[in-house]
Amino acid sequence: MAFPATKRELGELYTFFRLLADGKVSLGTPSAEASEQTWPVAMIQRIEHDGARRYYIEPADVRIVYGDVDKHTALFTPKSDMEEVTFAREEFADAAAFVWTLMKEGRPASDGTDGIEVPDELEAFLDEVRIYDLEAKAEDRTDFSVAFWHPDTPLTGFNVRCRIAPMNPLLDGGRTANLKFEQTGVKFAVPTVNKVNALPESPIEVTERMLLIERLGGVLKYADVADKVFRSNLLMIDLHFPRMLAEMVRALHLEGISRVSELTEYIKQLNPLKIKDELIHKHHYYEHKMKQFLLALALGMRPAKIYNGTDSAVEGILFVDAKGQVLCYHKNERQVLADFLYQTTRFEKGNVDKDKYGFLERENGVYYFKLNVKIGLLKR
Repeated sequence: MAFPATKRELGELYTFFRLLADGKVSLGTPSAEASEQTWPVAMIQRIEHDGARRYYIEPADVRIVYGDVDKHTALFTPKSDMEEVTFAREEFADAAAFVWTLMKEGRPASDGTDGIEVPDELEAFLDEVRIYDLEAKAEDRTDFSVAFWHPDTPLTGFNVRCRIAPMNPLLDGGRTANLKFEQTGVKFAVPTVNKVNALPESPIEVTERMLLIERLGGVLKYADVADKVFRSNLLMIDLHFPRMLAEMVRALHLEGISRVSELTEYIKQLNPLKIKDELIHKHHYYEHKMKQFLLALALGMRPAKIYNGTDSAVEGILFVDAKGQVLCYHKNERQVLADFLYQTTRFEKGNVDKDKYGFLERENGVYYFKLNVKIGLLKR
């Protein structure tokens, strides 16, 4: 019986099948293209609700071994009561092509969701290769882990991002990721505050409120990070980074610039930290700090979780371009990963009601206006 799947789930499946079929992956360039360098894929480990599966890639086949992974040591123990099964790599190549076509041309699910209806033939293949959870169930935020070169090499945890599917943001902290601006200049009376907050809902309502505050003689001056954990995490990048980030989010709304690279260039000209030209142009201070931040986000920083500079289990990104090519970005190729993130990310606008920002709010006798930080990958 057919069932619904999201494009994001299908994108993860496609990537998984493609790696098993190809037995290798191209390293990506900063501009999201394939380099001439490839890494051989020897084994992939995927976590399901009932345990782990290891998919060993052999010359013509894929051998599947069932087991359990210890939560503390990450050691894999095969299940003695489960027999190994083997499938031809060609079958995974066919399945990858089928899933890719389904993502581009599939029929919408009949249950009214935004999913795609998965046909019976794909469901049968998923059952055969023991895939019951379309999105892996790992607790460490990885989609699956890869052993390069040899099955016994240390596993590398990856997140999958697919350009023709909705992509999880690098940073989506909700109200935890809000920055506070103090309303200074002309002191607003309550009716004036109500007038600002009463502007109608629209895609640019936050911008309109900011412009109205300005017209009424108010000035929004960066004050602080709303959440103390997120504040400390940003300070780990640089003691002045929260201010830099605040000016970038302000420019997102007032200047309409969203690409990270373009916003950083704008900030260089603005120079909100009032640093010397030599630091800006010779040392590339603003670019360097932004790349540090993006790397931290890609490798595990979360707004509400204490960040101490240690990378998480996520060690890279498997990025699927619009043509279906899988590109590997690994933290060992740190500069390439940083440049890729810098060139292919953008600031996004969160949901005003859900993330609780974009209004004048009174706190200890002072009015503050919050802006939200959200960063995702470009769709093209």
